[in-house]
Amino acid sequence: MYMSAGGGISLPFYRHRSGVSFFSGTSSLRSAASPVQPPAREQSKDQAEMDPADMEDVEEVEEEETGEDENSKARQLTVQMMQNPQILAALQERLDGLNGSPSGYMESLPKVVKRRVNALKNLQVKCAHIEAKFYEEVHELERKYAALYQPLFDKRSDIVKAAYEPTDEECEWKTDEEEELTVSKQDEMKEKAKLEEEKKDEEKEDPKGIPEFWLTVFKNVDLLSDMLQEHDEPILKHLQDIKVKFSDPGQPMSFTLEFHFEPNDFFTNTVLTKTYKMRSEPDESDPFSFDGPEIMCCTGCTIDWTKGKNVTLKTIKKKQKHKGRGTVRTVTKTVPNDSFFNFFTPPEVPENGELDEDSEAVLAADFEIGHFIRERIVPRAVLYFTGEAIEDDDDDYDEEGEEADDEEGEEEADEENDPDYDPKKDAAPPAECKQQ
Repeated sequence: MYMSAGGGISLPFYRHRSGVSFFSGTSSLRSAASPVQPPAREQSKDQAEMDPADMEDVEEVEEEETGEDENSKARQLTVQMMQNPQILAALQERLDGLNGSPSGYMESLPKVVKRRVNALKNLQVKCAHIEAKFYEEVHELERKYAALYQPLFDKRSDIVKAAYEPTDEECEWKTDEEEELTVSKQDEMKEKAKLEEEKKDEEKEDPKGIPEFWLTVFKNVDLLSDMLQEHDEPILKHLQDIKVKFSDPGQPMSFTLEFHFEPNDFFTNTVLTKTYKMRSEPDESDPFSFDGPEIMCCTGCTIDWTKGKNVTLKTIKKKQKHKGRGTVRTVTKTVPNDSFFNFFTPPEVPENGELDEDSEAVLAADFEIGHFIRERIVPRAVLYFTGEAIEDDDDDYDEEGEEADDEEGEEEADEENDPDYDPKKDAAPPAECKQQ
């Protein structure tokens, strides 16, 4: 996700095709790898005694073998580099930032050739407009399938808020452990579990639906949990559902996140909304920068807070001393407070589209959160509730961490095996004593 020349934020979902370019270009990176030079070998006594003609043959063979050795080492080095996720990420970031720099070649071309290049650029602009139409159809396809998903999401909501009790058949779920057990063992364990559940039900009141479902989802996702404050949690316990609504056919491209709440003591709204407006057309001033739909702006909603319950504001008291009389008075001020519910009052984008760095950063983070809720949280909420979706993400990071640790271990081993290695040289110099 990045800020485009037109002031919008490009969506990573729509940029999946551009990510392929790096891996499809791997072969070119490999061919560009510098061969590892082998150490020079001393001429043997037998070689010194050979005729010059024979020596020419031997030298040619050795050059061929040396070349093969160099190519082999170069390939091994490239493979090692391409398996390192940190190097891959650095290379990808570098490639993403390459806009190309003029080499002076274009200026040296004859006028008639430059004219033909301009014709190619015009063709490229037409390609960008066709690509824009492609993404518009993708949006239409999303809208179509959103209607197919919605009945399932509605049923999920009914189960969460205890409006519907699923049947025994709907609640059947085979875990990996159960599949390995025999049928008789399964029956025995099911009976035991059933008795334990009945005993627990007798001891305490049966909870309704799935308590704190969405609050748990938020707390399990780092991107969202960073927004949560302790005073937000009692409110989010009343969150019953999050829905995604797409713009109607023929309308400008947009999507709206709807947060549905049960009646509560904090505000009178039953639904809080956040709308993201998108654009899927090349910028006339820079058509070659088009890389899919961009989120151009977003609008929140007014929260009708109950008196004294607005968690986005806090009251502070300050003491002020009069310069002349020396008297002290206490002044009460209302100032903004950190809260998840600031999500519904994003910075406004001015008509000229120019933002200061802080507002731009806030909007970029806001767009990322809105896009993540739409693409990941709403479709896969139960997996974020159970933590299964989180475990998949953590596995990826663990693998990178392990590889990094292995590399550090290899470096330490290399240092220990180096006969010229002096550990004293790596030791930190003693701190200088300073006179007080």
